[in-house]
Amino acid sequence: MTFSDQLSRVIRTIPDFPKPGIQFKDITPILQDPALLRATADALAEPYRNRGIEKVVGIESRGFLFALMIAERLEAGFVPVRKPGKLPAKTIQASYALEYGFDTLEMHEDALKTNEVVLIHDDVLATGGTAQAVAGLVTQLGANVVGYSFLIELGFLNGRDRIGEITVEALIRY
Repeated sequence: MTFSDQLSRVIRTIPDFPKPGIQFKDITPILQDPALLRATADALAEPYRNRGIEKVVGIESRGFLFALMIAERLEAGFVPVRKPGKLPAKTIQASYALEYGFDTLEMHEDALKTNEVVLIHDDVLATGGTAQAVAGLVTQLGANVVGYSFLIELGFLNGRDRIGEITVEALIRY
C-alpha cells in the first residue's frame, strides 16, 4: 500500500458539508495519529527540500496545520493568510470565487520581501481560486511563488489548470 493509499483510507468524506452537494474531505483522523501526522508533514515538505524556500504561506485555516510543519522542515518562515479582520497589522487583500461561493483573504503587507522564494500550502486544491488569489498577494508584495503544496487535490475540478505552470504537489488525488 502506498503512502497516498494509507492517507486516503483514513480521510473521511462528509456529505453535504458545508453546503448541500459538497463532499467534504475530513483530515482530522490524520491529525490524531502522531506517526501519520509526522509522515504527512515530511512527505509534503520533501519535494521542496532543495528549492531555497524562504517562506511557506499557509491558507486559513486547515492550511495552517501543515504549512507550519512544512516551514519548520524547510527551515523557512511561516506566513498566515487569513479571512478579513483576523490579522492585527496593515494588510493587503484578494477576493475570489470558490466552488461553493465567494471569499476574501488577507496577508500582512510586510509579510514578504521582494524576491523571497515562497511555497504556498493549503489542505485542498479544488477549483484553484484560493491558490490563485494567494499567489496574487505574494506577487503583489514582490515575492516569487515557486510551488504549491496540497494534501488533497480534487482533480475533477481542474484547479491545476487555473494556477498555471508552477510546480504543484499533492499527496492524494481524487
